[in-house]
Amino acid sequence: MDFSKRFLLINNIKLSVNASVTEAFSVAEGILRRAGLASRAEDYSVFRRSVDARRKPEIFFVYSIAVTGSFPNISPERQRKLGISVQEPVLMPKAVLGDNRLSAPPVVVGSGPCGLFAALMLAENGFRPIVLERGGSVKERQAAVDRLNSEHILDTDTNIQFGAGGAGTFSDGKLITRINDPYTSYVLDRFIEFGAPEEIRYIAKPHVGTDILSGVVERMLSRITELGGKLLYHTKYIKPIVKGGIVCGALTSRGEIACGALILAIGHSARDTYENMIKGDFSIEAKSFSVGMRIEHLASDIDYAMYGEATESSALGHAEYSLSHNTKERGTYTFCMCPGGVVVAAASEQGGVVVNGMSYNSRSEKNSNSAVVTSVFREDYGGTPMGAIDFQRRIERAAFASGGEGYSAPIITVGDFMSGACKTEPKRILPSYMSGNNVKIARPDSYLPDFVCNGIRNALLDFDKKIKGFACEDAVLTGAETRTSAPIRILRDGDSRLAVGYSNLYPAGEGAGYAGGITSAAIDGVRTALALMKSFKP
Repeated sequence: MDFSKRFLLINNIKLSVNASVTEAFSVAEGILRRAGLASRAEDYSVFRRSVDARRKPEIFFVYSIAVTGSFPNISPERQRKLGISVQEPVLMPKAVLGDNRLSAPPVVVGSGPCGLFAALMLAENGFRPIVLERGGSVKERQAAVDRLNSEHILDTDTNIQFGAGGAGTFSDGKLITRINDPYTSYVLDRFIEFGAPEEIRYIAKPHVGTDILSGVVERMLSRITELGGKLLYHTKYIKPIVKGGIVCGALTSRGEIACGALILAIGHSARDTYENMIKGDFSIEAKSFSVGMRIEHLASDIDYAMYGEATESSALGHAEYSLSHNTKERGTYTFCMCPGGVVVAAASEQGGVVVNGMSYNSRSEKNSNSAVVTSVFREDYGGTPMGAIDFQRRIERAAFASGGEGYSAPIITVGDFMSGACKTEPKRILPSYMSGNNVKIARPDSYLPDFVCNGIRNALLDFDKKIKGFACEDAVLTGAETRTSAPIRILRDGDSRLAVGYSNLYPAGEGAGYAGGITSAAIDGVRTALALMKSFKP
């Protein structure tokens, strides 16, 4: 559907999970007919679809249907009475070029979602950006990940954190965002254009899957180069080259690269880049983040707990959850839930163990997993940027030691974790980290602070009340989950998006502390490119 015009939105159409989309359209048409508006309708489309499982065993899909047409003005009172809302056109980004001509191409550091969308926007408007990526291509990344899993050899530049597409490429490809930004639809449409499933436009919790997302990333990068951009793999950004207060180049592992403007979309794990910036002339502040472990259940157990007998419906797919437990002091919550997924080795520094979750598009693995993490505040680590980085690093190194080194991960059953024991071998629910072949039973308090362990213990009891069996004794916890978000924020001006003290350098995305997840990082990349173009022309 073309959302470039005003459209009607008919919400809260509740149907059986086995009902067809056509039935939802018929209900919407009936509502319009009773309002005398059906003859003016031109096109029907699913705008949103979510699952309502509050009244098991009855489970429903809840639709919002978008309808375009030549509709008259409808008063707010009548909209409320009919259960209809008038929606303004979906906002598409429009470049407005400035008067200052760039002395050299813009350089984008990082090819994660922020850098990818920023570079694509620049390329499509004639700027021919140079994209610097410290890691390798998607194929090189897969080979590096396979080598870590099989030979326990880590490539610190090409891994699950670094390389084409950024950390999100080797995750679930989740496109959920909590920000209410008008460019969200634009980002989803671009993903679809490059090969993501059409359903991400309307399902409430969209995901692409690592297997499909990797191809999407490759096609987006190819488009950038087709438009005159340049992609330099295995090129580590070190620092800006500044003359007369203006960035004129980037010092990299390949030497100096001239640039007319610089976008830093470095991602949340580029600690060496952070350290160089902290030593340099950047205004940086420490921020809160979260750390903890990954919890694994059988996907069938979570499905039954949330859907009951309706799990037999293939239309539902695996169940998803998002849980939180808050006290007066701090919160503990689940994060990055991967239905039918695996726990993956996500280290990017020698001698550290980091875990993350990943699913393919089919979500067909035996287990479901999510992070269970507790908030870490500035006062927990001294409130300095280096203190934040060192806090994460100490946990990862302690997890490496607790796992027996060799990138083996420390695991424990929930029963042992809750009782304080450390003896039970997983049997019914098997850890998926490195296929369960490189794990070691260890107490989480050997690598996590007490306040994190206590927060997770209390939260598991609460989560078990919300999802029966969540704290079952044989669920498996794997550590350490430390890369939930950037530990620092690179300060920038709100309107121009320029780094404080710079006239042509733009910190952006999750690594700069302004996004959390694929969609919000991509949006920040789009908005940063628009801000750059507002000041410059190619």
